Amino acid sequence: MGKGSLTLQWIYRSVLVLLVLLIVYLIVKLFPFYEAFLQILLRLFIPFIVSLFIAYLLHPVVEGLYHRNVPRWLAITIIYIFFFGGIGYVVYKAYPLFLKQIKGLSESLPGFVETYRQWIYEMYERTSFLPETVHDRMDVMLTNVEQLGEDFILSIGNRLTGMFDVFIILAVIPVLVFYMLKDYPIMSTTLYKLTPRRYREEGKEVLRDIDKSLGSYIRGQLLVCLFVGLISMLALWLIGMKFPLILGGIMGITNIIPYFGPIIGAVPAVVIAFTMSTKMVLFVVIAVFIVQLIESNLLSPFIVGKSLHMHPVLIIFALLIGGEIGGIIGMIIAVPVLTIIRVLIHHTKMFRQER
Repeated sequence: MGKGSLTLQWIYRSVLVLLVLLIVYLIVKLFPFYEAFLQILLRLFIPFIVSLFIAYLLHPVVEGLYHRNVPRWLAITIIYIFFFGGIGYVVYKAYPLFLKQIKGLSESLPGFVETYRQWIYEMYERTSFLPETVHDRMDVMLTNVEQLGEDFILSIGNRLTGMFDVFIILAVIPVLVFYMLKDYPIMSTTLYKLTPRRYREEGKEVLRDIDKSLGSYIRGQLLVCLFVGLISMLALWLIGMKFPLILGGIMGITNIIPYFGPIIGAVPAVVIAFTMSTKMVLFVVIAVFIVQLIESNLLSPFIVGKSLHMHPVLIIFALLIGGEIGGIIGMIIAVPVLTIIRVLIHHTKMFRQER
């Protein structure tokens, strides 16, 4: 290949990179103009996304029963009784208590803020020798924390009290999951036929590898988070901590984030414990430590294992990027996205080598 051809290729790739960066820049700048439209689309697709995720989790169980000569409709019925019946019973029992604790947390929030204000006032007196700008920053920090707490409580309350939307979603999801599980062979065949002929076999291998790398991790991690949430609720209740259902649920949800999740989940409990007593802070820290010992030494090794086969540095880097882009939600989906990207890159390299 001549020097002129290499120069043209370099110019072509540089222009392509600049064009992609320009498109991304325009998308970010124009986001406020189509944000409302995207929110409407998201609300419309949420039942389908949730149903697809649930069907993906339950599909191996249905297939396992089906291969043991259980009719598909009967296998789905059995799964429905245990899965949706169990969730419905838990929601029926826990929802009123959860609302009660949310209301109590909302009413207690001004008292928590006042306690921290008194502490900051004491810090003012002890740090009077510091410049005034330091005190101004402390005021801004407290105001931001107060606003963040109020916004968090209001957002949870609004979501929980939007009963009509919740009822519609809860009514639609079981129906969608049923048809997704029942017609899985038809959907799989249709997707196979819609794929261009030259990419069909490669596409099957890509999906198979993604499911192999990601499926067991997601199912195991969700099961671990469920156990962590339940154990955390029980531990906080035993030590007499306020709002154990809410705080334990936060610990369970954030535990899905590797490495950073336990720290993020423990922060609300420690912050509230500080307003109660120093002894309660110690009890909460010990409870969190015991729960994490159980999770890291008993639950994760047996339920999740090392299904990702990725270096911790790469996972931490993905978590930092996800947190910067999408906050907590970005950190939750960072590892699955990284896994999919890794599989796609691997198959792209293999496809180029074969050609």
